[in-house]
Amino acid sequence: MGSDATNNPTSQYYRTASDLQLRNFYAAKASINTNFATPSIPSTIPKVYDDSVARFGKDTAELAISHFQGVIQSFFVGLVGAKRVLEIGTFTGTSAIYFANALKRNGVKGGPDDNCDKPVICLDICEEFAQIARDNFKEAEVEDYIEIIVGDAHESLANLEGQQFDVIFIDADKISYMAYFEAAIEKKLLAKGGLFIIDNTALRPAIQLIDCQTPLPKDKIPEEGMDDDFDSYRDFGRPIHEFNEHIRQDPRCEAIMLPIFTGVTLLRLLDNN
Repeated sequence: MGSDATNNPTSQYYRTASDLQLRNFYAAKASINTNFATPSIPSTIPKVYDDSVARFGKDTAELAISHFQGVIQSFFVGLVGAKRVLEIGTFTGTSAIYFANALKRNGVKGGPDDNCDKPVICLDICEEFAQIARDNFKEAEVEDYIEIIVGDAHESLANLEGQQFDVIFIDADKISYMAYFEAAIEKKLLAKGGLFIIDNTALRPAIQLIDCQTPLPKDKIPEEGMDDDFDSYRDFGRPIHEFNEHIRQDPRCEAIMLPIFTGVTLLRLLDNN
């Protein structure tokens, strides 16, 4: 969970922060409306993070999106007038809670629709994370909005054929980003006018490959690469950089990467009938 203005930094921090850090804090604070009936930041979110730190440690807990990223993604849910959201990679439920609250502000009611599907569908491979997320959904009073499907996301995406979503959020294993994206398109899961939000698209192992042409070698770091950590290259750098280059050159897509947090890409399909 990245640091932002909602984490209440001290006045001493403000005095010693760089202009960029201050700008980030100022932007985060300026984006929070305290008068919403459904709050910009769900009241239980800080506890979700603290519980994750206590259970898994700080490094793992930071798999969750930050408060400010949650606010930003909620804004885009409102901007496209979303009624349904698909999330690939849920962890302990932070982003799903933000999505559910954003749908509330869109006037979406909780509970299953005529096809017995809830407004937010979450895919995760880990039952332990899924159960913690379910408990967090209940505490946030959004359990009527969210359904978690546990299992291999490749299979789960295939089984969702026939459903459509206004926002698809990808934040799971980086090696599979390309496959998840293509499966969502092939199965026509994104509704007309919908939006992909793809997280972690500017992780350090990927940006180290800025001058590298794709496809990249599987068995070694290319000479143009700026890092010598092969595991990071294999698990993060190579798949993310290839995915970024794929969507950048894909005539079906219009994508923009926001250089915030560890990179957030917004993508729409140009011909999505």
